[in-house]
Amino acid sequence: MKIAVCIKRVPEMDVNFKIAASGKGVDEAGLKWDMSDFDGYAVEAALQLTEKLGAGEVHVISLGGDVVQETLRKALSMGAAKAVQLKCDAVPYDAFAIAAALAAELKAGGYDLIMFGKMSIDGANGVTQFVVAELLGLPLVHACSKLEIAGGKGTARREIEGGGELVAFPLPAVVSIDEGIARPRYPSLKGIMAAKKKPLEVRPAQLGEVRLTVEKMELPPARAAGRIIGEGAGAVPELVKLLQTEAKVL
Repeated sequence: MKIAVCIKRVPEMDVNFKIAASGKGVDEAGLKWDMSDFDGYAVEAALQLTEKLGAGEVHVISLGGDVVQETLRKALSMGAAKAVQLKCDAVPYDAFAIAAALAAELKAGGYDLIMFGKMSIDGANGVTQFVVAELLGLPLVHACSKLEIAGGKGTARREIEGGGELVAFPLPAVVSIDEGIARPRYPSLKGIMAAKKKPLEVRPAQLGEVRLTVEKMELPPARAAGRIIGEGAGAVPELVKLLQTEAKVL
């Protein structure tokens, strides 16, 4: 079983973002970066599959400048066998351009399974895996919450409104991973040391045509400050009045 997991380096999200001077992106000054959450689930699920089968290896692939090597090394320290950086100066917003570069790398890899997180937690577009599957002519199962591989076939569970659905698919295939399938393991000291000796190959990204760009990015309007109108039962009449006259919700 040879598995590729496509991962993305994203900023940690529990901060107050600022718009960059260009007005077309976030100000990256002071941000901390890590592997996108859903991509971490995908790496962990891939490792568990090979461990359960007792054979195979996991490769991780990421697009971007040399800074993505830190994210790739993290995946190697978790247990991936090999990493590939598809090098480009800037990661385009256009999912087709990104997918074209990934498909060009994946096409000759001989992978049984190609895995993604169901979306990146920064852009939240969630479309790259669909385009990669189309370009490679492979079936796609999106947002798997459970995944099993046996006898050259796969089965997956997807959570849907009010229930779940179980789907079967042949290999090779593309799958994207939802939360709940597995919590990413913490790299051990042994894993971190081993990762330094694992192969990390760097190749120019064969990006597709960029047809979609961000023209403007803006933050939501600031919320008005709250107002304390009193405490206890004595504040209730005024609260009701304000809900009727100002908020107009009663």
